Amino acid sequence: MSLTYNNRVALVTGAGRGIGKAIAELLAKNGVTVICVSKSAASCGAVAEAIVASGGKAKALAVDVADGAAVKQASEQLLAEFGHIDILVNNAGITKDGLLFRMSEDDWESVISTNLTSCYHWTKLIGRPMTQKRWGRIVNITSVVGLMGNAGQANYCAAKAGMIGFTKAIAKEFAARNVTCNAVAPGFIKTDMTSVLPPEAGEKLLSVIPLKRLGEAADIANMTAYLCSEEAGYITGQVFTVDGGMVM
Repeated sequence: MSLTYNNRVALVTGAGRGIGKAIAELLAKNGVTVICVSKSAASCGAVAEAIVASGGKAKALAVDVADGAAVKQASEQLLAEFGHIDILVNNAGITKDGLLFRMSEDDWESVISTNLTSCYHWTKLIGRPMTQKRWGRIVNITSVVGLMGNAGQANYCAAKAGMIGFTKAIAKEFAARNVTCNAVAPGFIKTDMTSVLPPEAGEKLLSVIPLKRLGEAADIANMTAYLCSEEAGYITGQVFTVDGGMVM
């Protein structure tokens, strides 16, 4: 099935690498104009340049998504430039792992701010014009650990679980204006973070994945691209686990 986008404009946070990069590239491949946002100007800039070089339409903007004032300024700038942003993918995230008794308040706050509070800022600022235009797609990239928990990641799990509750609330608030909001919960995906795991940790991961392999960033991008399309217009408030069967 080919997907329809009708010359939409999308904003993808955390687009400089990994899952965010894959999402930005796939949307651009389907004719969507993509605004690539990340904290690093170099990384999101490289992704946008590659998209343009391959014939797509993209712009890069370095924004610290944990900084509400910076997000506000960026949103106003982008809306003035593009007129509308139809698709928002909240993907930016960090980890600062550690057992709770050793977790500093800064480690807690920075993960919550970057992973969860950023969704509040972007959705509030970009979502309002969507509701006024009566068309929009919001996809929040959460995690299976937001559903099942994980020792040593209380901050990350709390943020990702919070994204799920946020998704369901926004879906109900925005539905009357034809704006959908869904979440995608990746399992263990081949990224920079998983590439540094020792062999024994990798083997332990595979033992809890029925498909016996790590996922690819493309697996998450494919689901996200569908949820951003015209064809997904009757889906909202849902959490889609893309995890090789971990959560059933």
